[in-house]
Amino acid sequence: MLKGGAVWSLGTMSGTSLDGVDAALVRTDGVTIEAFAATAYRPYEREERATIRAALGRWPGQTGVEAAAEAVETAHAAVMAPLARAADIAGFHGQTLVHDPAGRRTHQVGDGAVLAEVLGLPVVWDFRSADVELGGQGAPLAPFFHFACAKWIGATEPLAFLNLGGVGNVTWLDPRRAAPELPGACLAFDTGPANAPIDDLMARRLGQARDEGGALARAGRVDAAVIERLRHQPHFFKVPPKSLDRNAFHWLLAAVDGLSDADAAATLTAAAASAVVLGATHFPAPVSQVLVAGGGRHNAVLMEMIAAGMDCPVRPVEAVGLDGDMLEAQAFAHLAVRVARGLPTSCPGTTGVAAAVGGGKISRPGG
Repeated sequence: MLKGGAVWSLGTMSGTSLDGVDAALVRTDGVTIEAFAATAYRPYEREERATIRAALGRWPGQTGVEAAAEAVETAHAAVMAPLARAADIAGFHGQTLVHDPAGRRTHQVGDGAVLAEVLGLPVVWDFRSADVELGGQGAPLAPFFHFACAKWIGATEPLAFLNLGGVGNVTWLDPRRAAPELPGACLAFDTGPANAPIDDLMARRLGQARDEGGALARAGRVDAAVIERLRHQPHFFKVPPKSLDRNAFHWLLAAVDGLSDADAAATLTAAAASAVVLGATHFPAPVSQVLVAGGGRHNAVLMEMIAAGMDCPVRPVEAVGLDGDMLEAQAFAHLAVRVARGLPTSCPGTTGVAAAVGGGKISRPGG
């Protein structure tokens, strides 16, 4: 049984960019944030990344999934173990291989029970399945944490948290509301492609992990025809909440096949920015600022393109004292405590589920 009041929770996140595993300690009671503490990062080794990439799109029992699970568990155990001594509970997101909310199923590989034994801690995992099974999108799940962050920074007007991972997602929220699950408090959805197409382009053409700082994109010209095709994709006309699989916009890579490396990078970067700007048209009310987390905030060209399309400041979350590299890991630390306390982790405004839902399984050492 988790002790009362605020506790130290260890959260992890391994995103769709497949770069590695983030881990972070947060002191929280599941409602408010009391303190942030140590963080750690463990990149996937080249072989691990290849193993996981080979299993993308596959369901339990299919070829390569067991090997991917072992790679994910190994990497997580390595980064979590040094921090686990200070924690009362852990939140393990796992690695998403495929996400199909329309089919009411989602697959995050990795077994929380294995980590509970290794770490000697209760581990909360499989955060998305309950929401998806009840008709929700199963994503994004960070909004309730974003709401707590807005309270922590003392925000008094509507604002947005934008995460630029492999896929972009945004949370619009009103911190004047008392709780994140209340009507009008949160609206969240996946904006569209973010780093994934850019990273895939860089890996395929140049053998590099990313367009560092947006340097290649800055040297190129945007193909307006590709962006116009993007703007007419059905996703942007759907009323949120809505979510995407990492490869939902995989056609973008084929669309830039005939372009130079620089022009292709510029076009894919403009596509990511356009997705965010199009998403903002669904906000219930204008926002006072957009706070950006995730690897995409280091891409100066992407940040400039987003800012050019918005009517408010667009800043990295570090501007308000948060850690943009660790925000999602911290989110799952916060959500782990919410699950343990029986509090909801998603609601109609964040995933489209019919009512507020508390997801997640809890595995304890020794079963």
